[in-house]
Amino acid sequence: MESDLSFDLDLNRDVVSLTADLVDVPSESFAEAPLADAVESALSLYSHLQVSRTGNTVIARTDFGRNQRVVIGGHLDTVPVHDNLPHRLTDDRVYGLGACDMKGGVAVALRLAAHVTDARYDVTYLFYDCEEVASDHNGLAKLAQASPAALAADFAILMEPSNARVEAGCQGTLRVEVSSRGARAHSARAWMGENAIHNAAEILERLARYRPRVSLPHTHEARMRQQEEQQQQATATPPVPEAQVNRSC
Repeated sequence: MESDLSFDLDLNRDVVSLTADLVDVPSESFAEAPLADAVESALSLYSHLQVSRTGNTVIARTDFGRNQRVVIGGHLDTVPVHDNLPHRLTDDRVYGLGACDMKGGVAVALRLAAHVTDARYDVTYLFYDCEEVASDHNGLAKLAQASPAALAADFAILMEPSNARVEAGCQGTLRVEVSSRGARAHSARAWMGENAIHNAAEILERLARYRPRVSLPHTHEARMRQQEEQQQQATATPPVPEAQVNRSC
């Protein structure tokens, strides 16, 4: 799935410069081919890596003969452009589409892949597509289905941004279909019916009251505040009247 556009990546550049180079290669979801081409070409220059590709997912494996293997992964795609290309550099910080999520992490992984020529563990580097869209398009999920052996490892690290902290996981998403029922009536006799939109007000109010959990609160006060909010949320959510909720992830 190669692209007509061509970009070159120099994996000898420092991480900040390499991040800037990656940002300047457009790679919105479903349009990652130019960046995947560049990543594949750059990694193929290193003899200690076995490089392969599935769609726009690039895989680079070491074969140091170790008994254990680590996966280091990151996605190549970004959300749509919003006046944030090309990159800009301010006080040694890179700003631009995908700089944080997650071309900075990809830059670190590419540098590791290129320059770690011996290690205590074998490593599989994965650079995959379509992470920012619906999960049925996710390149990592497709790779797991098509070639589960490619993901075989004893430990895995995703280079997603986490403010330089190790996170054991993060919150996912929940897609919900909600049906609010009413009763038909002529607009001239509205009181004879029931407006389904009005019945949905409670649903929106419950969504507005929701407060996401905060991972790893840093202070005792923050933890206490989080627990208090969770208790309030648990006791202040009456059932939604006249609504059917069908949940699917």
